[in-house]
Amino acid sequence: MGIINFQGKRNNPPEKEEELILVSDYMTKKLITFKEDQSIQEAINILINNKISGGPVVNDKNELVGIISEGDCIKQISDSRYHNLPIENSTVGRAMVKEVETIDGNMNILDAANKFLQSRRRRFPIVQNGKLVGQISQKDVLIAAMKLKGNTWK
Repeated sequence: MGIINFQGKRNNPPEKEEELILVSDYMTKKLITFKEDQSIQEAINILINNKISGGPVVNDKNELVGIISEGDCIKQISDSRYHNLPIENSTVGRAMVKEVETIDGNMNILDAANKFLQSRRRRFPIVQNGKLVGQISQKDVLIAAMKLKGNTWK
């Protein structure tokens, strides 16, 4: 004999409208930026003193021209030692990565998390109308994820 349900038919709970959490909600807007003509030594000091692992490189019009990281600086130091060249002649413009992947500030934060996994990058600049407006890091995505509930993840 089967189990009989005596509760009757249940109504489905009203569906809540999903609230998108955007990259722009969690991006850093007060950025430490670099210039192409800065020395590598100056960039290294900025990275160390501000406890950051990299940052965007912009021109005088605040347009993104590259990104510099600790790894780029280490490579420059290594190359200078290997070729017996003084590091004082090295600039951010010479060491930076010039082809920079950016993401849209209107992207869902979880889509951004997926992009981090696919690209293995630590940060993405956000550009709007050709100008640098912010940056999102993996840590920013983690902060956003902690505010989400498991049943709202999409």
